[in-house]
Amino acid sequence: MKSNTRREFLADIGRGMLIGSVGSSLAFDLGLAPAFAGEDTNKLTFGDMEPLVSAMQETPLDKLQTMLIKKLNAGTDLQTLISAAALANTRSFGGQDYIGFHTFMALAPAYQMTRELPSEHKALPVLKVLYRNTAQIQDTDSQHNEVLHPVKPLTLPKGSPGGPLLQAATRSADYDKAEGTFAALAQGPVDQAFNDLQYAIQDELNVHRVVLSWRAWAMLDMVGQAHAHSLLRQSVRFCVKSEQGLNNSKRPPSKIRTVLPMLLDQYSLLSKPLGTRKVDDPWIDTIIETLAQTIYRSTPEQAADAAAAALAEGFQPEAVGEAISLASNALVLHDQGRTKARPDKPIGSVHGDSIGVHASDSANAWRNIARVSNKRNTIASLIVGAYHTAVGRYNSKLNELPYPLDEQLESITSRDPKKLIQEADAAIRNKDQFRAAAIIHQYGKLGQSARPVFDLLIKYATSEDGALHAEKYYCTVKEEFNTTREAFRWRQLVALARVTASEYGKPSPGYAEACGLLKINS
Repeated sequence: MKSNTRREFLADIGRGMLIGSVGSSLAFDLGLAPAFAGEDTNKLTFGDMEPLVSAMQETPLDKLQTMLIKKLNAGTDLQTLISAAALANTRSFGGQDYIGFHTFMALAPAYQMTRELPSEHKALPVLKVLYRNTAQIQDTDSQHNEVLHPVKPLTLPKGSPGGPLLQAATRSADYDKAEGTFAALAQGPVDQAFNDLQYAIQDELNVHRVVLSWRAWAMLDMVGQAHAHSLLRQSVRFCVKSEQGLNNSKRPPSKIRTVLPMLLDQYSLLSKPLGTRKVDDPWIDTIIETLAQTIYRSTPEQAADAAAAALAEGFQPEAVGEAISLASNALVLHDQGRTKARPDKPIGSVHGDSIGVHASDSANAWRNIARVSNKRNTIASLIVGAYHTAVGRYNSKLNELPYPLDEQLESITSRDPKKLIQEADAAIRNKDQFRAAAIIHQYGKLGQSARPVFDLLIKYATSEDGALHAEKYYCTVKEEFNTTREAFRWRQLVALARVTASEYGKPSPGYAEACGLLKINS
């Protein structure tokens, strides 16, 4: 065997030190780790998680849930199953498959829902989404045609900020350039790589673009930071594919590319500290409501300007984010419903990819990204979030007044909390959106605990397909309810009641089987 040269020896030593610093999983992902005999060097693998990840891809669908329940009974926890499914999804689809990335975005919400369910039901939302995950992998034969493979980092210009470099790379519509750039950035701190990624996320207005980015970050708490590059590079590929779509269709990019830098400069936002005006200011309810209505009723440019001005005036980012959330919630409450039937989405329905559900999930993602980002991206995410929310109004048919209307509220005569919950359940099963919303509106006025309402609605968020949105929207509403001021928070649950009644009647594939295996009455 030919001996290594001194240069090769030193290179091997350096490579070993780098692998030790970034971890073996990231090293394989970046193409830094050596291959062993018989190993596919073009295969992205996940260390100790690999057997379970592969099982998520390859177990026949009719045997999947039996296998998963055996794992649970043997001591594997739900978090581990969710983590393996996330990695299987990431490797299979890489953010390039519509049902695939919707399923990825539902994984963390499904796990969050387990914390609110009785012990015998905890596995149901997880099993439901894992079934969808494997079904889509096998329907597309993605277990044999995986999208993500090891990638080699590019050599980046020294001293150049990573965000603008990645933004330029994704705008080039070149997968190799964008992935190589991000792979280089991913060798540094994970939070910095996430902040660099946001420059590309803020370039276009698409619910999946922003929610995928947020859900990938949130998944790190379960999967671990060793897999951060794999999870986050999905968003890089999504952005490149979007750019290619613009080029192929000869459509201009979003105006946000000029609006955002203009507003950052106009209000000198990057040279000012983040606002500290407290949310217990006696006028804050009025201010937030006014800002929410401005975002809801304005052009996208005006909405972005309103958010930037509020930040420049010293309002806390949380207050501006709350206004954006309320504006997106208004899109659910004012939505007239679909005027054309679509598969699993009849005329009048508001679930799935309706403007209100999409806007609410987007606003929730922009707010969460703002909470975990550096100052620049905290500000930018809220400005783009306001712009994004306002875009929805101009593309939709909305009622002048929010639902439920006065006559719908007047039909609710009971003031007994338990009876109202029963009536809400009946309204959902009758697919009566407006009665369900009116009942929950009335319940909220009684000053009762919200828990019984969540207990009712999570039952259907678990069982129904919701056109791929049931889990995400439930968790969006739960988070926004908990972070919204008392004067406004019940609007979130009224909206969820309406959407739940809209989506009722189409149980998620695999749900009945899971109930049977767990011996639960569905």
